[in-house]
Amino acid sequence: MNLFDSLCLMAGRVLLGLYFILPGIQKISSFEGMSQYMAKHDVPFINPLLILTIIIQLSAGFAIIVGYKGKVAAFILAGLTLVISVYMHNFWNLPEGANVAHETQNFVKNMAIMAGLLVLAARGTGPFSLDNRHR
Repeated sequence: MNLFDSLCLMAGRVLLGLYFILPGIQKISSFEGMSQYMAKHDVPFINPLLILTIIIQLSAGFAIIVGYKGKVAAFILAGLTLVISVYMHNFWNLPEGANVAHETQNFVKNMAIMAGLLVLAARGTGPFSLDNRHR
């Protein structure tokens, strides 16, 4: 892997990690509001799932940034992204005239983020990571 590829991979890891860390922090500061939003989407077991989501977003987001167990962290976040998308951006269940276009856009965006996470899970974190510090 050349320097350009390594730097692109590291920048991508930082951006992907921040994409999960920032909402994880936001969920802590607006726990009640997020709980109500989840209730509107018929999410079961709201409190335990919200706490688990926060833990996963913060820990796996950080793991991706530093490149520690990055493949596992990326795969877990890909699964979380899929579950969140199905529950929270379910445009196929919205009535006509609702925010269908907005939710469709969020769903497709999340699938693209999931694709990036799956590529990271398959390819690894690159040379500028804790996973590869001995190479």
